[in-house]
Amino acid sequence: MQPLEILRFTYGPFAENTYVVVGLSGRRAMIVDPGIGSEPVWDVLRDRGLSVELILNTHGHLDHVAGNAFFKRETGAPIAIHPADRPFLQSVRKQGAMYGLSVEDSPPADCDLVDGVSLEFDGAMFDVIHTPGHTPGGVCLRRGVQMLVGDTLFAGSVGRTDLPGGDWDALVASIREKLFILPDDVRCLPGHEGETTIGRERRTNPLVGDAALGIAR
Repeated sequence: MQPLEILRFTYGPFAENTYVVVGLSGRRAMIVDPGIGSEPVWDVLRDRGLSVELILNTHGHLDHVAGNAFFKRETGAPIAIHPADRPFLQSVRKQGAMYGLSVEDSPPADCDLVDGVSLEFDGAMFDVIHTPGHTPGGVCLRRGVQMLVGDTLFAGSVGRTDLPGGDWDALVASIREKLFILPDDVRCLPGHEGETTIGRERRTNPLVGDAALGIAR
């Protein structure tokens, strides 16, 4: 399976990763988690002649959706999110105010990401994996050895669960039962900081890895 070109940009007070996934044609792209301050990504897209066909949110927190309104205006592309996180899109401005930040509300989602229903984009198929815990509607998006994991799993850590909708037990179950069953070489592209792999996190993650839970292999 031919790997896709995936560009990472890090912006904003939360150092959130916004990704651009370039389709197989090399002409179409989807923008994943356009966060606070992600508007400069638009210049890169235009310079490369890429047509944005989809705006995808791995979950509904402020730092992953604050750019939805801008990119929707510029591209007209549909917004996709898991239905359980649709309500977050109605309170982006309120979320920002909690941190003293001025942001735009997001337009409503145009389509739903559904667990087990593959997402087709520019000739490439992605597995949609619902991973609740960080938020009720968090998802990961996998194609072969490439996987966008949002704030579900980080290198040596996991997404926090002390915000509204967070659930620690659900997060552990999502990671252990849905992600850690995947091959070791699956690359995890997270919503913050650098990438890791399933194998590394299964073995060494101090919160949910085998060693942390006393699982011998």
